[in-house]
Amino acid sequence: MKRLQSSLLLCLSVWTSMSYSQTLDTEALRLLQVSLDDSTLNTQTQLTNTKRALALDLSHQYAQLEPILQMEINQYQLAVNADAILSQHTLNSQVMIKADASIRRAKGLNLSAQADSLVQVRLADATMLGAWQQGELPLFAFEPEGDERQWDYIEAFDIYGQVHQLDVYNLPQQPVFVVGIDSKKAFIAGLKVMRSTFAEAQVKQGDRAFLNRSSSKAVADKPISTTVIKQISLKDDHEPWISGAAEIYAIVTGVDPSRDKPVLDIVEMPYLDYADTTYYPNQVIIHWECYRWAAADVILMEHDDGTNYKVLATKLLEAAEQILKSIPDPEAQGYALIPQITNGILSAMPDAWFTNDDDFVDVYYTLQEGLDYPNLNGANGNAMTTFSPLVIQPRH
Repeated sequence: MKRLQSSLLLCLSVWTSMSYSQTLDTEALRLLQVSLDDSTLNTQTQLTNTKRALALDLSHQYAQLEPILQMEINQYQLAVNADAILSQHTLNSQVMIKADASIRRAKGLNLSAQADSLVQVRLADATMLGAWQQGELPLFAFEPEGDERQWDYIEAFDIYGQVHQLDVYNLPQQPVFVVGIDSKKAFIAGLKVMRSTFAEAQVKQGDRAFLNRSSSKAVADKPISTTVIKQISLKDDHEPWISGAAEIYAIVTGVDPSRDKPVLDIVEMPYLDYADTTYYPNQVIIHWECYRWAAADVILMEHDDGTNYKVLATKLLEAAEQILKSIPDPEAQGYALIPQITNGILSAMPDAWFTNDDDFVDVYYTLQEGLDYPNLNGANGNAMTTFSPLVIQPRH
């Protein structure tokens, strides 16, 4: 009789667990479907819903996920991409695959099946590694929507799907996996979209590619005038613990040397991961043959999960073109009009980008060819950079 009762209790426990798991699956898929179907949602809300669905889904699949995480995550690598997780074929992949499509659509990226997944699972801090490896059960968190200074808490799920509210700035004692976007892969894909958008506009404006080809041999035989970043640092803004390493890039703005058209160039800065750290990249930031009047501005930006790169590139280009068109005689103003173009670009960015530590970082106005700028503060005081001229001699 006791054995029969035990069997019944075991069956009831298994049935209850399966039923609850199915409920969590349904809720995760519902959140995803809302993001996919509701065209009125802004990009940030779509992505937050997607990340919440992912965190909920992975929390209840932890029994299947744990061996993969134990194999992939260590002191040298705290994050794992969804491709590595799905390659083990032990998880229900429905939510992760739909989530990747939702992220790509929201960010204006290619939906190709061959593209790497943009979903990532990351241990929030290296200090959590020991406790987790010794068997302490983790929470699964996701970055909230909006300005971080307005966050009341960070929401996380335990492996039973129960909600926990974590402090925004104090690192949790319990191990936490942050579920969200692989910022490096999204950043690279986003910059590709922006460059493609800028290039398409240049071809429409007068086949710049043909002009470059016709002059390539002449340029190759002459010294190339550039400006390099010798050293750079950003201020520590006390980021929330859930934020990972930054992905910084620069937008160099100026005027085409042969036509009254703006030139926008995107420069990756993959080394610039953390604030309050000085880097010495010796990186070329400006190729002067691309700009009229030997002057250009540099806008520093940080990758943001909520950025739709196609929309961003189009807005920046339109803003720059409108400013230039509004000036009847650009040649009369000379390089003084370049800051007007830059300010037009900044005005085209959403207001939220200037209240959140992500997105807009700083701006340098009117950098000139051939000049040294040691320890130059940006206009916002967030960046300090040493710019130096570098002339690259042709190969003989």
